Amino acid sequence: MKLKLHWQILISLLVSIAVSSLVKFYGVQETIVGLKLVSTCNFVSTLFLNALTMVVVPLIASCIISGMMGMGSEKNFGRMGLKTMTYYIFSTLIAVLIGLLVVNIIQPGKIDSETAGIILAQAKEPVDFQARLQNHSILSQFAQVFTQMIPSNIFAAASSNHQLLGVIFFSLLFGYFAAHLPEKQRKFQVKLWKSLQKITLSMAELVLKTAPIGIFALVTPKFIDFGFELFIPIMKFSLTTLLALGIHFFIVMSLFLWAFGINPLSHFKAMAPVLLTAFSTASSIATIPIAMECLEKTAGVSNRVTSFTLPLGASINMNGTALYECIVVIFVAQFYQTLNPGFEFGFALQFIVVTLALLTSLGVAGIPSASIVAIAIILGVVGLPFEYVGIVLVVDRILDMCRTAVNIFSDTVGTVIIGKSEGEQQIYANNRELA
Repeated sequence: MKLKLHWQILISLLVSIAVSSLVKFYGVQETIVGLKLVSTCNFVSTLFLNALTMVVVPLIASCIISGMMGMGSEKNFGRMGLKTMTYYIFSTLIAVLIGLLVVNIIQPGKIDSETAGIILAQAKEPVDFQARLQNHSILSQFAQVFTQMIPSNIFAAASSNHQLLGVIFFSLLFGYFAAHLPEKQRKFQVKLWKSLQKITLSMAELVLKTAPIGIFALVTPKFIDFGFELFIPIMKFSLTTLLALGIHFFIVMSLFLWAFGINPLSHFKAMAPVLLTAFSTASSIATIPIAMECLEKTAGVSNRVTSFTLPLGASINMNGTALYECIVVIFVAQFYQTLNPGFEFGFALQFIVVTLALLTSLGVAGIPSASIVAIAIILGVVGLPFEYVGIVLVVDRILDMCRTAVNIFSDTVGTVIIGKSEGEQQIYANNRELA
């Protein structure tokens, strides 16, 4: 009996932990048949990620265009678009408020001034922060969403996974106008894009067969470099973030699913490969192919819905990122208060943080650590030194993996909810396949 993909990936992660533990804690040689383990893993993981992202643009374009042509009237498109954006904004706002509540209750930044001084001295300011922040502000960050949406060169936008909004917008327009062509030409376009979609899905399936190997290669060097001893200086911050992410992931998302008559356990099981891939790659964009396959083949959502909601969600629906931004800024404010007792960070500033976290998360690219710039911008707006972000960078990568899993899971929840609201009764009609 062949193991399901999520079990293969889970075994791969467990083997990675075991191998990295042998290397890190027991001094085992970092070589495999004469090849350096980390170098070999980096090479394999680069091939895996390149192959995965290679199919993203043609897959997104073909799925959205096919979906738009099959969607029919402008009214149907407008209705689904309104539902999708309402879900994105509402779920992200809830995530930010959860982060705000948890960080204010636990107050991880409230420590003694001596310890705070030591931690701050150990925190290294990112050397490229100034370059990354040049010409960035809250207005430019928000405006960037619209400038990326309408690129001057669609091929240049397609060549960069950072600018998928342009590809999505172009595909929506192309699909809409293709659906209004004369009958003969429209049928030709339908056959063309359906064929391309089938080809790219087959390519994605081929790449996903190598996922256990690729994910092992991705995470092993990180486990070797990252030790839990790095958590100790800011353990309270890390646990606060994980608790808030867990509340949104397990409780809020489950309530959303229950509200639409979907068994949360069924969805968690169906999305296991998606969550493990998102955690391993720390990239929502790279997870799109496997998320689309799981939603359509296991959950039973139509391609009409997945092709519209999932690529859009991976680009702008960042629940985990918005939550994390809020926690980091409030944590830094609490930490700063410890060293500067006269500094006040009241309700008005916290309301600004909530608003900015909601807005900036819409423009954060679905790539690792992209939220750091957004966090630095928010810190500048509320009058906090951005170099304090260096305090949390030591654990940012592992927390990035966790919040990416929350991001993509929220996208999948939104997809099945919108599918249900569109009257798709086949969603999770047969849950026996999930056993």
